[in-house]
Amino acid sequence: MATAELKIDSEQYDLPLVKATSGPDGIVVSSLRNDGWVTLDPGFLTTAQCESKITFIDGNNSILRYRGYPIEQLCEKSDFLEVAWLLRHGELPTRQQYEKFCSDINHRTMVGEDFRTFMGSFPRTSHPMSVLASAINALAAFYPDTTDVNDSDQLDEAAEIIMAKARTIVSYIFRRRRDEPMLYPDVSRGYVDDFLRMCFAVPYEPFESDQLYVHALGRLLIIHADHEQNCSTSVVRIAGSAHANLYSAVAAGVNALSGPLHGGANEAVLRQLKAIRDSGKTVKEFVEWSKDNGKRIAGLGHRVYKSYDPRAAIAKSYLTKIVEHEATLKLPKDERALFDVATELEQIALNDEYFVSRHLYPNVDFYTGLIYRAIGFDPAMFTTLFALGRIPGWIAQYREMLDDPMTKIGRPRQVYTGEAKRDYVPMDQR
Repeated sequence: MATAELKIDSEQYDLPLVKATSGPDGIVVSSLRNDGWVTLDPGFLTTAQCESKITFIDGNNSILRYRGYPIEQLCEKSDFLEVAWLLRHGELPTRQQYEKFCSDINHRTMVGEDFRTFMGSFPRTSHPMSVLASAINALAAFYPDTTDVNDSDQLDEAAEIIMAKARTIVSYIFRRRRDEPMLYPDVSRGYVDDFLRMCFAVPYEPFESDQLYVHALGRLLIIHADHEQNCSTSVVRIAGSAHANLYSAVAAGVNALSGPLHGGANEAVLRQLKAIRDSGKTVKEFVEWSKDNGKRIAGLGHRVYKSYDPRAAIAKSYLTKIVEHEATLKLPKDERALFDVATELEQIALNDEYFVSRHLYPNVDFYTGLIYRAIGFDPAMFTTLFALGRIPGWIAQYREMLDDPMTKIGRPRQVYTGEAKRDYVPMDQR
């Protein structure tokens, strides 16, 4: 086995290497703990917590692949449920497998009346991500016979329940925010098509989803389906390493995703674009003002991608299609103005040396909020839509973690820099 050599003063350590099929190889540093050393890596910028066969990212070359398949091909030729199967099983499904999977998901989308009552107990003003995390966590209480992490059949059932009912839960959250009645699922319709019906239909009236919206939202779910070991996925794996059930682990992922530096970033982008539009400045003037005052522009730059985010390119293409059909879709003028601001800002970011030298290219959040808004969702719902897409990835990562014989309960180390041992001082002597 190939090894790396680490020299510390007069000591030398031979560390095993793990060869990657794509991307950087790994240096196994676990044995250092036995010799009195730990690696210090704030934010885990160069620390791999696991081996994984699910997603590959090359941030320098704008590459994102699920199980080896380029994200561009999946968005062009696949759909969300097929991608969900791929992430979990590692291969594309046969037609029989695909049709059974779709049928199983569609026939589990209904939630019981007790669960509807539970959903109705949250204030309408609650943040959607708080409600979503609570609802997914509560599924474990409603389906206790699917919580044994050592039973593969129960895990499969739990995964289908989460995939099916999360869509219904998000639609219920959206309807309650608008003080509208919650609608039952229609198993005869497609996953995304029926989700839009459940969000926007008027009871007792026929509803036909705009197919451009259906296709666009389906692509956004695909590009969000997994993204390697990001913050929320790491939380799912850490929770699962303690054998927390799948519902609890996914709920933990939802809570991590809710942070404004993670899934909530698309809300920040929309606020930024509105601020530019309403500032009285041109986009260029606003950018120069931001640079002069050290202000970060939301939607530019990414921890991993040091070139154009491939997900952003896909999202932009669908936003362009929506804007081009604005006459048919009755897109409000202020929506078009936001798109124009985003387009000009993108061109500045791609050509201004300030942004180019710092690798501040548009990321996926740059365009997704505009698409969600054009479809009809308010900004507080954006991150729930992100979570809806990410659920297949969380499930796949959780199952891979459980199946990995190298998995240990997550327990990061620290480098202690506080006070050394000292004696207690009685209060009257302080």
